[in-house]
Amino acid sequence: MRRADLNLNVLRDKNMSTQPILTVKNLSVVFPDSNGGLHALDDISFEVYPRDFICFLGPSGSGKTTLLRILASLLRPTTGEINFIHNQHPQIGMVFQQSNLMPWRTVMDNIKLPLELENMDESTARIKAQEMIELVGLNGFEDSWPRDLSGGMAQRVAIARALIHDPDLLLLDEPFGSLDAITRERMWTELSRIWQARQKTVIMVTHSINESLFLADRVLVLTQRPGKIKFDLKVDLPRPRNDDIRYTPHFGKLARKLRETIE
Repeated sequence: MRRADLNLNVLRDKNMSTQPILTVKNLSVVFPDSNGGLHALDDISFEVYPRDFICFLGPSGSGKTTLLRILASLLRPTTGEINFIHNQHPQIGMVFQQSNLMPWRTVMDNIKLPLELENMDESTARIKAQEMIELVGLNGFEDSWPRDLSGGMAQRVAIARALIHDPDLLLLDEPFGSLDAITRERMWTELSRIWQARQKTVIMVTHSINESLFLADRVLVLTQRPGKIKFDLKVDLPRPRNDDIRYTPHFGKLARKLRETIE
C-alpha cells in the first residue's frame, strides 16, 4: 500500500471513532393521496460520520430522492428524527440530476451566485469562485455560457456552486444520471478527485452498483417502496481510486454482493 493510501486510511479510522455529525432515526414518509397515502420511506435509521462518502443504492421509486430532500429540509418527514450533532442549522450543498444552471449567467457568475446571496463583496466572491473553477478543472471556461458546455462540464459547474460556501454536508441526487456512459464514468473519477481534495461529507443516491462502489465508503441498499435499508456495505477499497480498480477481483466481489441483495 502506498504511503498516501496508508495516511488516508489512518485518517478515516480516526474519523470513524468520532461522534457522528448526523443521525437519522426511524424516519418514515407518507404522501397523502386518495388511497390512504403513498408510503415512500419506512423506518430509516443511519449515522453519518465526518468525511464519510455514503451512497444510497436502490431501484426507481425506492425513496432515494425523497430522503435527500428531507435531509436538505425541502420536505418534512411524517415521523422520525434528523439530528445534526453540534449544529442544528448546517450549511448544505445539493446537486440535482440536472445542472439547473442559469442560462443568462456565465460559468463564473453561476458558481459565485451563493456568495452573492450572502452579500459577499464581489472581489472576494470572484477569488473563491476561481478556486472552485480550478478545483473542478474548468480553467479557461470562466466566461462561457451554459449553452456552450457539455453535460459533464455543466455538472462540474453545479458541483462547484454547491461547494463554494464550504457546506457541512453535500447531497448528490444522481448527478450523472443524464450523461452518456463514457462521460458518466469520467465524472466518477472527477468527483472522486474533488472529494479527495476537499474531504467533504457526502450523501449520494444512485441506481448504479458500479458508481456506488467506485465513489463510496459505505453503500446502503434500499428496498422497493416503501424504502427500507436492506443492507449496509462497507466499501473497503483503497483510496485514491482510479478506473483500474473496477476490474479488480475484490471490486467484482462487492458488486456481486450488492446485486444479490437488490435481486
